[in-house]
Amino acid sequence: MDERKRVVIVGGGFAGLYAGRKLEKLLPAGTTELVIISPTDHLTYSPLLPDVTASVLEPRHVAVSLRQALPKHRLVVGHATSVDLEAKTVTVSRSERGQVDEGTQVISYDRLLLAPGSITRRFPIPGVSESARGVKTITEAAFVRDHLLSQLDAADSLPSDPRFDAERAERMTVVAVGAGYTGTEIVAQTHRWLTRVADRWSNIDVKDVRWLLIDVAPAVLPELGPRLGEYALGKLKGRGIDIRLGVSVASVEGNVINLTDGTPVPSRTLIWGAGIVANPLMGTLGLPLDRGRLVVDAQMRAADDVWAVGDAAATPDLAKEKPADGPQPVTPPTAQHAQRQGTQVGKNIAASLGVGIAKDYVHKDLGLVADLGGTTAVAKPLGVELTGLPAKIVARGYHLYALPSMANRVRVLTDWALHALLPVQAVALNQTRPEDALITTAQNTDIYPKAEDKPKVG
Repeated sequence: MDERKRVVIVGGGFAGLYAGRKLEKLLPAGTTELVIISPTDHLTYSPLLPDVTASVLEPRHVAVSLRQALPKHRLVVGHATSVDLEAKTVTVSRSERGQVDEGTQVISYDRLLLAPGSITRRFPIPGVSESARGVKTITEAAFVRDHLLSQLDAADSLPSDPRFDAERAERMTVVAVGAGYTGTEIVAQTHRWLTRVADRWSNIDVKDVRWLLIDVAPAVLPELGPRLGEYALGKLKGRGIDIRLGVSVASVEGNVINLTDGTPVPSRTLIWGAGIVANPLMGTLGLPLDRGRLVVDAQMRAADDVWAVGDAAATPDLAKEKPADGPQPVTPPTAQHAQRQGTQVGKNIAASLGVGIAKDYVHKDLGLVADLGGTTAVAKPLGVELTGLPAKIVARGYHLYALPSMANRVRVLTDWALHALLPVQAVALNQTRPEDALITTAQNTDIYPKAEDKPKVG
């Protein structure tokens, strides 16, 4: 009988990878079996997906191999669709094109780390599920890039006849929902990219593409504060991007996107970046949730022999003062916190196995950055507000530092250099079917059992 303890990590994102690295370093060889369950064989460095959408970076260069990063782990490629806390098992299902395969695998654990991350937040708005495109996976980012080029190709091929003006306008209108990091960076970078290749079409001018960025929030990039938000707003408007705040999508009917202010917008491109929510797996556990995130203590423990971190966990933010009339704030769902929580939870799990001492998670946010394309960016490292080229240098420097692979760093740096020195690429590979790039399919949001079907624990 193998008496080794088995540590299972669910999720190959920032938190899962960094936890695995720490466990490999701390646990003596032969004392434990390390298993990581992930729907892909790589970590996607999602903060750089706007660069993929804008044809700045090659998609594979933001994918960090889990097998190379965690050589002592056994990688199980599939979706953890359920957890039996009493039997201490995880059910893993394989899925292809959004359909769960009948083949499943049940993996037992002695220690379990839940780090499945998050999915794009959606709302029950008529037509959105069938039309909106997220940009949270490499598949989605590459599809959006190719889709934009394909729409311009189609518009360029239409006859110069008033009868085709309506279709031409639909194909040359881009609507993006969400003026946070995802929506703002994608619109800013993609707009600049297409402007730089405007002379490659014969019958249309890419400068005439209509860009519309909307958000129910009253500001752009509210996380960075009013001054940097106003700077970003001014730069985007100066490029001709139409920004409407306090507005969202009411419905999508065919090729018309109806806004909540009553405006109908004919368009065939709807990019959805309206925030994120915890992976649906967390709602199936029968454990307490905080806005969909699993409630954990300061050491990131959720239950006996179970820990949770990253976007899917409501981790107390001990770096912030607890208000007198409210609960302790929780850490925001950022890659920065996921990385550091992963490292600390790795130590805590090792401590539960007799190696080291468990400690509370405490980390003060180092700041945030947003790349707006070209030499334009905004950044707030350690509370210092930066704009323009200094912010751009900080943003790119941070991403190179945060990429958890030297090989990926070199490839990304090379892509950036080539993009600056060589003619900009504008090639649609069209390798992804439209139905495979829908949020439900690309992010596999509907493969989990409903929370009401899972018996309560305790």
